[in-house]
Amino acid sequence: MTAPTIIPGAPGGTRTTGGARATLRRNFWRGVGRVLRRKPSRMLGVIILAVFAVMGAFGPLFYPAQLPRDNNALYAAPSLIHPFGTDFEGTDVLALVITGARYVLLTGLITAVIAIVLGTGVGLFAGFRRGRWDSLLMRITDMNLAIPGLPLLLVLSTVWKFTSAFEMGLVLGLLGWGGVARSVRAQTLSLRERGFIEAARGLGLSTKHIIGRELLPSMAPFIAMNMLIAVTGAVYAQVGLFFLGVLPFEANNWGVMLNLAVFGGGALTTTAALPYLLAPLLAILLLTLGIVLVVDAMDEIFNPRLREE
Repeated sequence: MTAPTIIPGAPGGTRTTGGARATLRRNFWRGVGRVLRRKPSRMLGVIILAVFAVMGAFGPLFYPAQLPRDNNALYAAPSLIHPFGTDFEGTDVLALVITGARYVLLTGLITAVIAIVLGTGVGLFAGFRRGRWDSLLMRITDMNLAIPGLPLLLVLSTVWKFTSAFEMGLVLGLLGWGGVARSVRAQTLSLRERGFIEAARGLGLSTKHIIGRELLPSMAPFIAMNMLIAVTGAVYAQVGLFFLGVLPFEANNWGVMLNLAVFGGGALTTTAALPYLLAPLLAILLLTLGIVLVVDAMDEIFNPRLREE
């Protein structure tokens, strides 16, 4: 049982630690609700991201592994049956967008998690410890930033087919953590001179405790926003690689659709394949819009000055 903690001004003079934390959580989520309701566009961003999350998680379950084809409806115009028309094989374009979302979104999520975990860990430790550790970790970070991503992926594509979203996310994440590490280190250098960090060091608390319990919670909003931005970057990177034909077309995703629409269907010269081109572009645009609107909301949620305005 948690020991009671004295809270000045609380009814009865005491509350349990668990009760105080529950109250803080309720107040936090109420504040989140107020921020989202203040601008309907922010709620729209949450809805967009929720729709894409559901699409990536459950969308492919509503379609067979081999999507049906209609040889009599090649590049069919948009209709009630095919809202975005069909492709060069008579396959419904909307079905291709939905089934291709899982690979794209899962890759983006894996990339962001790897980049944020590695970048945050390196940046926090280097910025807090300074000295030789800082120099060593920053040289490693500089080497990561100097790695040419496209040539490396060209070489790896001869070995890996990247049919798995984990493989693609792993490579992009290992290539993309350097910028996060630099940003987190800069934030850590600023925070380590604050009074609460000096007090923690004066009490003799361990480095692990100070980083995990003091620095990391203070930087959580910055890290969360960087994670959403990393998802966007990963989506652009993988779609661009598939569009350019750098990676083999072993998996259905939006980049493959763009490549086939432009180089196979001549979407830039004929209107027949234009819906096939616009559907994945619209999906990417909506996903980016949702992330931008949610990041805008997060900035106000975690910034007391903006909440008071």
